[in-house]
Amino acid sequence: MISNSEKKLRQPIVVVLGHVDHGKTTLLDKIRGTAIVKKEPGEMTQEVGASFVPSYVIEKLAEPLKKLIPIKLQIPGLLFIDTPGHEYFSNLRRRGGSVADIAILVVDIIEGIQKQTIESINILRERKVPFLVAANKIDRIPGWKPNNDRPFLETIEKQKADVRNYLDNLIYKLVSQLGELGFNADRYDRIKDFTRTVAIVPVSAKTGEGIADLLALLAGLTQRYLETRLRFAEGPAKGVILEVKEDPGLGHTIDVIIYDGVLKKNDTIILGGINGVIITKVRGIFVPKPLQDMKVSKYDLNPIDEVYAAAGVKISAPNLEDALAGSPIYVVDDESKIEQYKKQVEEEIKEVRFYNDINGIIVKADSLGTLEAIINALQREGIPIRIADIGPISKRDILEASIVSQQSREYGIIAAFRVKPLPGIDTSNVKIIYSEIIYQLIDDVKKYINDIRETERKRTLESLILPGKIKILPGYVFRRSDPIIVGVEVLGGIIKPKYPLIKEDGRKIGEVIQIQDNKKTVERASKGMEVAISIKSNAMVGRQVNEGDILYTDVPKEDLEILLNKFSSFITDDMKEVIREIIRIKRKDDPLYGLGLKI
Repeated sequence: MISNSEKKLRQPIVVVLGHVDHGKTTLLDKIRGTAIVKKEPGEMTQEVGASFVPSYVIEKLAEPLKKLIPIKLQIPGLLFIDTPGHEYFSNLRRRGGSVADIAILVVDIIEGIQKQTIESINILRERKVPFLVAANKIDRIPGWKPNNDRPFLETIEKQKADVRNYLDNLIYKLVSQLGELGFNADRYDRIKDFTRTVAIVPVSAKTGEGIADLLALLAGLTQRYLETRLRFAEGPAKGVILEVKEDPGLGHTIDVIIYDGVLKKNDTIILGGINGVIITKVRGIFVPKPLQDMKVSKYDLNPIDEVYAAAGVKISAPNLEDALAGSPIYVVDDESKIEQYKKQVEEEIKEVRFYNDINGIIVKADSLGTLEAIINALQREGIPIRIADIGPISKRDILEASIVSQQSREYGIIAAFRVKPLPGIDTSNVKIIYSEIIYQLIDDVKKYINDIRETERKRTLESLILPGKIKILPGYVFRRSDPIIVGVEVLGGIIKPKYPLIKEDGRKIGEVIQIQDNKKTVERASKGMEVAISIKSNAMVGRQVNEGDILYTDVPKEDLEILLNKFSSFITDDMKEVIREIIRIKRKDDPLYGLGLKI
């Protein structure tokens, strides 16, 4: 026998993601506005951090589509997370995935997939959240004739053939871009199997075209494919903290998305805090007054005694000042389970906040969710992390970054997402990279690391004595003894000032002091150049060294190893031949010289 609660489905939690300026907020506003226009008196509800669109509104909107999308909804409606963007989606974390049931990825149909879109897709993939694409701004297609608030399948039929073709080309481009990221995709009305293909819904957040298709598809797909996940649960609530705030008259509060169970006034709750697990009692549960815009109604709230998932609520309770955004929150209905829940919360937070005794960067963020998203992005780039933590930059962070900098200069940095240093801390000796956009932070960190590596690489390469081979040109002896000044041809490799020189028999000749090309001093000479060089030397031309002699740079064993192991791409073919010759010369005195090195 199946109970009512097993049959009953809760509303799916929907998030909106995408690149900046691609229309996420406009789309959300349009969905909310459409829902309010179509509502029946007293039935439209708004929640903290979320807006609820009832199923009857979706059915009304989708009426013209019933031939293609036969809809009889069992879900109560759709719960949209009000604040779009990575940081809020990141906070919708739950162990092994996300609190969000499905996502709308907003893409500007004209611009296609951008950097932040890819970041959104990566986060969705990591959290295992299914998504569909809202291909926004169809009203900007040249020649488009808007049909306000009409379904896409209706408005497309009213467009000229060249406009339809233009749209098709843009969609094919989008399909191709998603294909490169590993997804099969197509326009939603051309898809037979939605489990294998990402649906693209052309929309205009400005004119409302396609909004009906989007809502009908969201409702239909979640109801059909996420039924098990959406089963209504009557047990103690589980949720996640979206934001921690200080509200006038209420003190510190938490905005929470409840994704499972029931939350009641006076319930004991367990959640993560900056300094450890917080156990407290619910003093009040609040939602905005009906029909008010969230921006207006932040402090105009109605108290309620209980709330069922899925829902967005504000909770007031003692000791919330250190609550962590992105932390799980559990209702404990049995005192004996407190330690079990406490351990669970601690373990979840330890997965994200950690210290590794390695040479890696320091990461500080404003919430658990954003910290987790940044960690995942850095790990994809192969960037090691020493400390990942929440809150402002502390003295300890500065000290740890300094320690790392002494060992691996490129990693001696603090990546800071929406956090600043504590007052009075000296940060002058440490590189801090700030950003309020995750992908920008990752890009800036990568650039800094690569720049430091390139600088170190150049410095190391500059410090090496490189292989070089020269011939003293007959008739171009300008000074026979210290300093010897002769004209030479570079037969291979490179010569520079301060390079020691040897003869073919291994005897030391001296050190290059200066190189001149057409009477101008130069820092180096390479194959094919004819230059004058001065050599600090005890030898004399006509005795120990003669016109026509071949000289080589005296490359130390360590320099040769570094060159071949770390700078192989720098080695030219002529330099390779010079290396082989130098190895033959040097092995007469050192049989191990160059042994085991690949040339």
